[in-house]
Amino acid sequence: MSEVFDGYERQYCEISASLSKKCTSAGLLDGEQKKQKVSEIKSGLDDAEALIRKMDLEARSLQPTVKAMLLAKLREYKSDLNNLKSELKRITSANSNNKTREDLLELGMADTLAASTDQRGRLLMSTERINQSSERIKESRRTMLETEELGVSILQDLHQQRQSLLHAHNTLHGVDDNIGKSRKILGAMSRRMDRNKWIIGTVIVVLVLAILLILYFKLSH
Repeated sequence: MSEVFDGYERQYCEISASLSKKCTSAGLLDGEQKKQKVSEIKSGLDDAEALIRKMDLEARSLQPTVKAMLLAKLREYKSDLNNLKSELKRITSANSNNKTREDLLELGMADTLAASTDQRGRLLMSTERINQSSERIKESRRTMLETEELGVSILQDLHQQRQSLLHAHNTLHGVDDNIGKSRKILGAMSRRMDRNKWIIGTVIVVLVLAILLILYFKLSH
């Protein structure tokens, strides 16, 4: 909901209530007092109409969901303003005759004021419903923001876990490489040991044969 619109709305409601009282009292006056009261009503109507225009401009500048609610409320205020203008028209066109004024108060004014009172009651109910809808929208937006923050936090956690898994994978890959190198080194050492065994065995055989040959020559002589 717009704080600017709310400010205009409060001002309008105050002016509307004041104009309604002035219309009631103006219908009971005569002469200069009545003219002065009518002048005050006209000035108040101008102020109220200016506030209606400001509320209309403010409502049309807002988001579509809020705009629709405020324009619906604004139509009620425009209807209320038209009722006030009708009351002023009846007052200014009234005959100075006491009987005519009494008939006007009893018939036209009474019906108009009753309609205006009923209208204001509907306005208050509509305002209350709109305010409740606005609160629900705010609550929904607050829930959406909290859900979005939770989603972002979860994504950050998942990203950190992914980085940890990649680091572990790289570490394991390095360990596999080291194990492969170690296997190659051990294989080479094993082959070298086998070759050394064959060499030592051959040397031993040669030495045994040499010893036997020497003994043979000695014994034969």
